[in-house]
Amino acid sequence: MAVTPSRARKFSSAIGDDAVRFGDQILIAPALGKEAGTSMSAYTSFFHAGAHADLPASYAEVWVVLSGALRVGAGSDAVTVRAGDFVHVPEQAPGVVEAIEDTTMVCVSVPAH
Repeated sequence: MAVTPSRARKFSSAIGDDAVRFGDQILIAPALGKEAGTSMSAYTSFFHAGAHADLPASYAEVWVVLSGALRVGAGSDAVTVRAGDFVHVPEQAPGVVEAIEDTTMVCVSVPAH
């Protein structure tokens, strides 16, 4: 396992050509992951308006919306988050995430994946 550097590191929220694509609606640009030897993962994600994905994951996440708007959760428990908001998505949270507008967000999850 790699050793985590003991210094501050800067990452960009830009989505480059190396982003991982999920269909033609969702792009993810990893910054930190398990391979870096960190206890968390961090990435930037872009959802085109109308894009959606199932939520249940085996890790907890915090999403910070940089631009756009998302609907997150299930049924009457779903919340809408907009630029400047952040949302905690617990491990195994039910529901979906749907982009109301083109949306860019930064995601941090624990444990690293």
